[in-house]
Amino acid sequence: MTPGAGHKEPGADESQHLVEMVQASLEDDKAEDTVVIDLTNKSSIADFMVIASGRSQRQVGAMAEHLHEKLKKQLGRVSVEGAARCDWVLIDGGDVIVHLFRPEVRAFYNLEKMWGSELPEPKLSAATA
Repeated sequence: MTPGAGHKEPGADESQHLVEMVQASLEDDKAEDTVVIDLTNKSSIADFMVIASGRSQRQVGAMAEHLHEKLKKQLGRVSVEGAARCDWVLIDGGDVIVHLFRPEVRAFYNLEKMWGSELPEPKLSAATA
């Protein structure tokens, strides 16, 4: 991350700690198909991008709200976009950017492919197995 880009310049340890906190929060909220993309040598916007899915708008909204509160305690100011509809919520935690999607919206935008990662295979439910 370059100084003056609108974010604090945390060390690698701080960025890693934030990613671990994000992953723990999403795991607690039963997020699905969580992917962490290391952007260190790919972009100056952040060190990491975390992408995860929720089964419904309600779950995506709850995950976003919980994560926003945790990041706000850690960082102070945190930007959130898309919380009104909860199809795709973007949480800008400085050097960790989080995208929360409903599965069909995530498949449509396929951010993983854009950043050189693969979209996880959807898990089969008992009804479809």
